[in-house]
Amino acid sequence: MLNEEKVFKDPIHQYIYVQEQLIWRLINTKEFQRLRRIRQLGTTYFTFHGAEHSRFSHSLGVYEIARKIISQFSRNDFGKWSDEERLLVLVSALLHDIGHGPFSHSFEKIFSKNHEDWSKELILGDTEINKLLLQVDKQLPWSIVEVLNKKYPNPVINDLISSQLDADRMDYLLRDAYYTGVNYGTFEIERILRVLRPFGERLVVKESGMHSVEDYLMSRYQMYWQVYYHPVTRSAEILLKKIIARAKELYLNGYKFSYKFPMSTNLFKEKIEIRDYLALDDSFLYTTFYFWSQEKEPILADLASRFLNRRLFQYIEFQPEDQERLESIRELFRTHQLEERYYLELDSITSLTYDISSIFLLTAQEEIVDISTRSEIIASLMSRRKTEHKLFYPRDFLEDRGLLSSFRDIFNK
Repeated sequence: MLNEEKVFKDPIHQYIYVQEQLIWRLINTKEFQRLRRIRQLGTTYFTFHGAEHSRFSHSLGVYEIARKIISQFSRNDFGKWSDEERLLVLVSALLHDIGHGPFSHSFEKIFSKNHEDWSKELILGDTEINKLLLQVDKQLPWSIVEVLNKKYPNPVINDLISSQLDADRMDYLLRDAYYTGVNYGTFEIERILRVLRPFGERLVVKESGMHSVEDYLMSRYQMYWQVYYHPVTRSAEILLKKIIARAKELYLNGYKFSYKFPMSTNLFKEKIEIRDYLALDDSFLYTTFYFWSQEKEPILADLASRFLNRRLFQYIEFQPEDQERLESIRELFRTHQLEERYYLELDSITSLTYDISSIFLLTAQEEIVDISTRSEIIASLMSRRKTEHKLFYPRDFLEDRGLLSSFRDIFNK
């Protein structure tokens, strides 16, 4: 334990308290400090200009929620929690996102390796984090990975870190709503924390707290459609993906980049070393994109310039089964030497990207029931399937080439 607890002032939780020496030392590792340089919401700042918060602040928030839950369990004598398991929960909460790359989820969609896999590598690999964990317990890094894999022997710990009602989701909804300036993500977190219980091998909610959970799930639904799935944000993600795809194609074809960075070409290697991955943050990609925008190769230069200067693709509603019309659009692009691979994208999103079942209520008779069997609101959410399809395209390119009317004619047939 620290001689004197450390306190972070936080806009969501007011104060974040650190009492354990290990937690304080982990926060001050270079791997954790790197999270200050990675936006929590990737390209969402193109849509909501206040969305500049970092993975660092979110990770601290998840830690604080987990700390509050464990403290509540201990105060009320809910289950037997050893000091080792309490520390495991706190460390797992703090490090759950340690593997995120630049622009958060936007980045991992570009590469085949997701942030969870990188988190495990950083926890088990040659890092400052790993060295600190080994000093406490040789098994601790592996126990954290078990939690992240949802395979730790105590399933309640797994649920606290990753479930439909976990510390991660509760923090990012409140934090993302605050920084984007919307009200959709707000819910009564203190009430939810009070009605959470470990019961048997599950994390459950007292039935009296069902309406607070309904509010939480409705907030999550609204945040996905109003913030996370916003078409402007999707447009920026698509552009980001196409920049990297074009640069990778040029690299593999032997293109000689005018400006070379130690990491630029390593982005395209099949295996990225931990040291190189840790050098990747938002600032690095911004700098890389600036120099790519100066390249003589026109497509890469244009795409990078678009991203830097927010000249995003426009979009129209489009049904993917309309293949004849889509082929006409592609033919229009091919005829006028517009690379469709880099200037067209048919994007589809659906509301069922997560399962809102598997939240369990504890009844007055100490029975466990799925919340969807007691809540009409949640049952309705689960039965709805909302899907949107949009075709993204560079309207300015079409205007400059006098093709916009031809493009519109295809849709008016």
